[in-house]
Amino acid sequence: MLGKAYLTKQASLLLEFARTTSDSRLSAKLISKAADLKSQADPLPDKDQGPKAPDVTPGVSPGEQTQS
Repeated sequence: MLGKAYLTKQASLLLEFARTTSDSRLSAKLISKAADLKSQADPLPDKDQGPKAPDVTPGVSPGEQTQS
């Protein structure tokens, strides 16, 4: 699944392209696609919650890890 930051960035780029084109039909399609991406991004959490590496200990700096 794509993250909120990615979808938001893509929507922003589509809107930027829509503003720069002189083709009104293309502009309308780009704006429509940007709206679709925005609607996909809205229900997602603000921070992407990807899986963490199995060796990551929350709150411990790499130099502080102890050997077992």
